[in-house]
Amino acid sequence: MKYRILTDEELAPLADEFKHFLIVNGVHTEEWVRINSNSPQKAAELVEIFSDTVLQKVYEKITHLEFRSPDSCIVFHFSSEKVALISIQKKENSDSNFSTVESIHEALTKESESLLFFQTEKKYSITREQEIHHMLEQGCLVSSADFWQSLQEVVN
Repeated sequence: MKYRILTDEELAPLADEFKHFLIVNGVHTEEWVRINSNSPQKAAELVEIFSDTVLQKVYEKITHLEFRSPDSCIVFHFSSEKVALISIQKKENSDSNFSTVESIHEALTKESESLLFFQTEKKYSITREQEIHHMLEQGCLVSSADFWQSLQEVVN
């Protein structure tokens, strides 16, 4: 398994795609019912393959992630060759809070002198999509190119 098994909640809206996936892999409705009943391990393997396929496609579309805490906000940009980051942290004397978009905007516009900025980039040590998967598992959220661009303008 490359990533993880989709939850029942995630699989539910993908029922039609899963049926199509099974058919493409030579498993029709009656055979799926039989496999699901008689070979739960084989059924689980098919769900794993489907989950990996779905997550791969999702991760390929992600270009930005962010991680927020009360003390910092880190935004990541994923290109084909490397991941770049911009980190904003509050200085000790700052009351800034980076938990919400509004509080980040307020800190950037009204308290930028009490913030520390850091930028770096690195090449992937694993695949781009595996890197995105690990970061999502660690609590990152999907972000936007607009937010990344805004931070670049502030930092530069």
